[in-house]
Amino acid sequence: MDPLQKNHTLSSEFIILGFGDLEELKIFFFVLFLAMHLITLAGHTTIVLITLINTCLHTPMYFFLRNLSTIEICYILVIVPNMLANFLSRNQRIPFLGCALQMHLFIALGGAECFLLAAMAYDRFVAICNPLRYTLIITRALCLQMLVLACISGFALSLTLTTLIFLLPFCQSHEINHFFCDIPAVLFLACSDTRANEIAVFLVCMLILLIPFLLILLSYGFIIAAILRIHSAEGRSKAFSTCAGHLLVSLLHYGCAIFIYIRPKSCYTPEQDKIVSLIYTNVTPMLYPMIYSLRNKEVKGALRRLLESPNR
Repeated sequence: MDPLQKNHTLSSEFIILGFGDLEELKIFFFVLFLAMHLITLAGHTTIVLITLINTCLHTPMYFFLRNLSTIEICYILVIVPNMLANFLSRNQRIPFLGCALQMHLFIALGGAECFLLAAMAYDRFVAICNPLRYTLIITRALCLQMLVLACISGFALSLTLTTLIFLLPFCQSHEINHFFCDIPAVLFLACSDTRANEIAVFLVCMLILLIPFLLILLSYGFIIAAILRIHSAEGRSKAFSTCAGHLLVSLLHYGCAIFIYIRPKSCYTPEQDKIVSLIYTNVTPMLYPMIYSLRNKEVKGALRRLLESPNR
């Protein structure tokens, strides 16, 4: 890279275009997504507090759920506050390093979440398919190891990918047609051959998205087969209720992410990407606490007792 071109890139800013074409609806969308953001934070914070306070929920399944909600809180705080600010401004400038940091944290937390969902699938697999040995296999030490491994893997892969993308020259347009520094939107602005970087993105996404997702599907193949072998309808219903929430969350999370990231640069469509990104950064995180609490009697019972305790 030419030194002058490199200096121009590093000292420059990006402009987040956001939703500039929806000028007359900006206030409406600001209020709508602010309400959704507050509901999301309240829902995940409630899950964290309930699973910490209630000793009955100090089990591996709720350990993973608590940490999943913690990661989800950090994940949306990286994106949504900037998006809300963008609704109130004509355009939002973000420093080169600020954009890189946002992308790094977004990929790292999203990656950690993907790996943690795979760990949760393994937990459910052992619980349903090998219940007699569950406490011997899924120990507290193993849970901590899987959590640490999920976080380290997410941050290491993210650092590699973000570095590869931001070493590219951005010597032409610096206008990101998105509401945050997402991979396809930034990669689209590079003014050099990005084929090697696209391959790197694909390989990292294979590790973060496809491999954990296939492991989750494989786990649920065994889980469903085991559930169908249970003779009592009550037993099948109880076994399924402990897994349904996790399976639905996995399908929502991986489905949106695979659509955005497992494809070539030539298929990049800014407006479509923004809509899908709105769903997986605002809508699905809001639904996760509802999915887990509505399908889970233990969480609902713990929440009911917590709400009733001040009145006693």
